[in-house]
Amino acid sequence: MTILSTRRGMLGIAASATLATPALAAYPTQPIRIVVPWNPGGPADIVIRALAPAMAPALGQPVVIENRAGANGAVGTQAVARASPDGHTLILANAETHAINPLIYPRLPYDAVADFRPISLIVHAPCVLLVRPEFGVNNVEEFVAKVHGQPGGFTYATWGIGSTSHLAMEALSRQAKLQMLHIPFTGGAPASTALVSGQVDAAFLNAGPAEALARDGKVKILAVGGPQRLPLLPDVPTLAERSLPVNAATWFGLLGPAKMPEDAVGRVASAVVEGLKSPAVQELFRAQAVITDARGPEAMRVFIAEDVASRTDLVRGLDIRLE
Repeated sequence: MTILSTRRGMLGIAASATLATPALAAYPTQPIRIVVPWNPGGPADIVIRALAPAMAPALGQPVVIENRAGANGAVGTQAVARASPDGHTLILANAETHAINPLIYPRLPYDAVADFRPISLIVHAPCVLLVRPEFGVNNVEEFVAKVHGQPGGFTYATWGIGSTSHLAMEALSRQAKLQMLHIPFTGGAPASTALVSGQVDAAFLNAGPAEALARDGKVKILAVGGPQRLPLLPDVPTLAERSLPVNAATWFGLLGPAKMPEDAVGRVASAVVEGLKSPAVQELFRAQAVITDARGPEAMRVFIAEDVASRTDLVRGLDIRLE
């Protein structure tokens, strides 16, 4: 045997050993951190804090939550785009971070497609149209008629310029030819507070928190901004039933940095599916009026692309540009 053939054999053995023992064979090797790019206490935070402990047994590691709010979700999302792609830092993305922000920020500090690896959708979170009780309307038809009667004389709250709640009201206003004054806030909670206190007249807000406020008589829910009625609000019609189809829903799902390994993606996606089987998670999601949809990586990629396409004309028509 020649020296050359011996060296080739040794190199082949070394290469085989490397392939047989990949760096992430034991993934995860430490707690998994999920960044929520929103303030604590909102729907995104509630959803993932319920699901995280139910995912942990399937992963063999704790799942910890870190809130990093700012810039319509861009601050926390950018942090994950720049994180190590070893699968231990993930983002709880939604419509704002990965469908709307790319349309409204000319200099967004991340590429919503190139910088991320889809893992799994988790839920859809429909919003509802609601008004303060003193507004004096009982349904969508009365709402439209009242706003028509005083163009520009009424206000609506959102959780930010370019947010799902903002685009939902703008879409409704376009279809129903309404003129209202937009009052943006820094989150769903302050927007709700403004409505309850009478500072504003109307809002699109997440259905679960809105139902709790309506039950206490603090707001009146007029319609669901989604394709179907909600089990939590079976008697509330959809806007589509009133011939005003509006995409007034966000979604939540997990993505990792672009180079996150395939085996890590699969482990987390499987953990989402297992976590969603938890009765405690199912009960909380029902109370929050969110709809589970655990689509895997490729289906999630297609879904996000479709969501971007569905919002593009509205955003361009509004000419929203944020720095």
